[in-house]
Amino acid sequence: MTVVRQRYVPILLAVVMFFVCAAVAGTALGPQQTQQIQKPQTQNPPAGTQTQKPQTPPAGQRQAGTQPRQNPRATAPMDQDRARALYVSNDPDDQAYGYRNFQADIDNRVKTEARYPDLCKGVIDFQKVTYRSSVGDLDIPAYVFAPIEKRGPKGHAAMVWVHGGVHGNWGITMFPFVKEAVQRGYVIITPNYRGSTGYGEAWHKAIDYGGYEVEDVISAVDYLKTLPYVDPDRIGIMGWSHGGYITLLSVFREKHPFKAGAAIVPVTNLVFRLSYKGPGYQWDFSTQKRVQGLPFEKRDIYIERSPLYHVDKLQVPLLVHVATNDEDVNYVEDQQIVDALRSRKPDLAETKTYIDPAPWGGSVGHSFSRRVEQDTLERNESPAQRDSWNRTWTFFEWNLRPYEDRSKPIPPPSTGPRRTGGQ
Repeated sequence: MTVVRQRYVPILLAVVMFFVCAAVAGTALGPQQTQQIQKPQTQNPPAGTQTQKPQTPPAGQRQAGTQPRQNPRATAPMDQDRARALYVSNDPDDQAYGYRNFQADIDNRVKTEARYPDLCKGVIDFQKVTYRSSVGDLDIPAYVFAPIEKRGPKGHAAMVWVHGGVHGNWGITMFPFVKEAVQRGYVIITPNYRGSTGYGEAWHKAIDYGGYEVEDVISAVDYLKTLPYVDPDRIGIMGWSHGGYITLLSVFREKHPFKAGAAIVPVTNLVFRLSYKGPGYQWDFSTQKRVQGLPFEKRDIYIERSPLYHVDKLQVPLLVHVATNDEDVNYVEDQQIVDALRSRKPDLAETKTYIDPAPWGGSVGHSFSRRVEQDTLERNESPAQRDSWNRTWTFFEWNLRPYEDRSKPIPPPSTGPRRTGGQ
């Protein structure tokens, strides 16, 4: 019996523990929850009726009674001086806010133009012209410099030279380089596209940086084609700073009329540039009529107007020169286009980086290849300036061949040395 009782003890203990656990669980759940939980029955709606689905508010709308998400920083104390310093208008009426005397700009332009007849006398055929922009809204003023003795039909290569400055114009200090170009056989046209200075407030406020101004410049080719002595198959484009930027946007198109282009210290990336330069510089862009905002507000516009993002479209030879000590188009910006061209267009792009060339003016290296005395219009040579222009002339001579007079038959090449004497 002792053995039997010992055998059933574990079983009895297990039964006791089961009932104890059940009692404890029933106490915790309460008397109603100890009953068997019935699964709710789903009733099908009568035939012909529609079920109502929960309504989801449209994207961007909140449900009634909910509060909009608040930016916790919106209530932070504001430094009014800092806020004023960072403020950038997007109102086109503010494009010329605080600008200098427009009449003075007009007077300076007229005074400068009056110097050209004497400078060009006997060496250059100088003309002031206008032509219609392909946009169809404006007549673009320009200067044309051509050889006095002109060749026959299609005898001359030509170039469109594009001035710089967010607001600027064709400066007379470029005359020594124009003179050399004409001596080499080129016809040069220099547009003062919309936004240029010296043509009044309305022209100033018409600026369209990277937009219609590019059409203004390319339309100069239409004028060149009206000159019988210009070969339409030998037209190039060259610009400096903002003009280099227009040059890049022109040749980074799938279709354009240029055989080759050169961009010297060009603006290349507006998305980066406006952030780097700050509010004072941003104002000139955000207040343009066809922009009206900053890059974070108008991303598509600024990317479309930044040459860096269109490098892959290049189909013609391109020359780019930049300077490491440029304090206008800083090298940190220009390095981007140099790297992109070297890596993605090595067969078409020729680039040269000048290491801290001799400075000229307040922007240090920005004008390293435009060193000209204002009064005498004599070149103030430096090694970098001489090298840059030598490379530039060689580049265009290879691609445009200004020395060829194509109004005449090209003589066949000689097959051997000429003999003199009896043998």
